[in-house]
Amino acid sequence: MSLPKLLVGITQGDSNGIGYEVIIKSLSDERILDSFTPVIYGSSKLFGFYRKTVHNIDKLDVNVIQSAKDVRQRCINLVNCLPDSVFAEPGQSSAESAKSAITSLECAVKDAKDGLIDVLVTGPINKRGMSLAGFGYTGHTEYLQKEFGADEVEMLMVSDQLRVGVVTGHIPLRDVPKRITKEAILSKLRILKKTLQTDFAVVEPRIAVLGLNPHCGDGGLIGDEEKNIILPAVQEAQKEGIQAFGPYSPDGYFGLGHYSRFDATLAMYHDQGLAPFKSISFADGVNFTAGLPIVRTSPDHGTGYEIAGRDEADPRSMMQAIYTAIDIFRRRLQYFETR
Repeated sequence: MSLPKLLVGITQGDSNGIGYEVIIKSLSDERILDSFTPVIYGSSKLFGFYRKTVHNIDKLDVNVIQSAKDVRQRCINLVNCLPDSVFAEPGQSSAESAKSAITSLECAVKDAKDGLIDVLVTGPINKRGMSLAGFGYTGHTEYLQKEFGADEVEMLMVSDQLRVGVVTGHIPLRDVPKRITKEAILSKLRILKKTLQTDFAVVEPRIAVLGLNPHCGDGGLIGDEEKNIILPAVQEAQKEGIQAFGPYSPDGYFGLGHYSRFDATLAMYHDQGLAPFKSISFADGVNFTAGLPIVRTSPDHGTGYEIAGRDEADPRSMMQAIYTAIDIFRRRLQYFETR
C-alpha cells in the first residue's frame, strides 16, 4: 500500500539570507515530488530573484497560489503571501526582510492550524531583526509554543549521529544557573522520553544528562548544582521509569564519543549542547521542536548573510529537515494507530 503524499509547508525565513537558495536547491530534483508536495510560504518575486542566482538547475515548475487550499500535486506550490513591493537585498539585515519572515511564518502557522499542511519546516531567521520588527519572541520555538498552546516544548537537535536537547534555550548565559532546577530538568526528561517513543520509535530510550560546571563541579569544589540539583533530578526521573543517567562532564562525554551509547543527550544550556552537535553534525543537523501538536523542523544553520545570493549555500540541512519532518509525522501516526 502506497503512503499518501504529505503537504510540507516551508517558510522562506529571512528574505535576504540563504533561505530561498537552500529551498530551491532542496526541491530541484523533480523526483522529490514522488515523496511529498512542497508548499512554500513567501513571494513569487523573491523566489524568481533567487532562482536566477542558483546555477545548474534546468527546470523548476512552480504553482503560484494565494491559498494552500489551491495546492496541486506533482509540483512545487508557492503561497504568495507577501506584498508585490517586497524586494531582496542579499546579505543585508533589514526591517523589510524581518517583516517578510514574520508574515511567511504567520501564514504557514495559520494553515497548519487549519489542517491545510501536514508538517512545518521553517527557514532560517535573524532573531534580532525579527525582534526589532516587533516579533516579540526570541525564536521560532517560543512563538510556536504560544501559537499551539503547548504547556512545555523542547528544542531537540537531531542527526543520524546524535540527538541533543537543552534545559534552557534562548536566554543570556548569566540567567542559566537560576533556571537550572530539579523540576525544569525533570520536565525536559519527560518530554524527551515521550518524543523518543512517539516520534523516533525508541521503545525504552536511554537519556544522558550533562552537568553544568566544569568537571561536574569536582565534588563541589567549583559548583554544587550537580550534587544538589542535577543528580537528584536524574534519580527522581529513574523512579518515574525514565532511563536517565548522569550527570556527565560535557568535554569528556562528547570528546570520547559517549553520546553513541545513548538515544539522546540533555544539555543544561544552549551552547553546551549545540556547539558539539554542530561540530559533529552541522551539514545534516536538524532542529526539531518536541512537545508541539504539529511536527516542526528547521535546518540547524542561520541566515548565512555572508554567502547569500552567491550560490554557495549547502542545502543538505534543509533537505534533511524536510525528510525528518516527514519521517516523524509518519512514525507519530503509526505510534498512535497502534495504541
